[in-house]
Amino acid sequence: MAEGWAKSLHGDQFAIYSAGIEAHGLNPHAVEAMREVGVDISHQQSLRLDQFSEVSFDLIITVCGHADKNCPVLPRLCQKVHVPFDDPPALARNAATEEDSMRPYRRVRDEIRAFVERLPELLGAKISEPKTEQPKTQRS
Repeated sequence: MAEGWAKSLHGDQFAIYSAGIEAHGLNPHAVEAMREVGVDISHQQSLRLDQFSEVSFDLIITVCGHADKNCPVLPRLCQKVHVPFDDPPALARNAATEEDSMRPYRRVRDEIRAFVERLPELLGAKISEPKTEQPKTQRS
């Protein structure tokens, strides 16, 4: 869902890639939740990070705890930010109805959108030159 939002909202500003530590395939509930808001992610693929070994990333954003803890060692110039979103499949696992299954997908979809909408602002702060502390002057 994050890839779909990022491409839909900011695809003209950034090169967007999406991958995980493992490939699990597209979740049909996630596809449906995004379709409901007019974003088609049915063409996306579940890829692994190692499939992008030729790409020089400026920033990697992890969105689940497993990826955050198991993210491979990154090149020195690549920054990593973790944004913990709930895992909709885990929340929907024991849902009694299809509607109950969709609720966590819709909630997390909307939370991801709110985060992705702020990406240009966040990226400006994260990918700027490192700030150097100015020497303090003393007054007598």
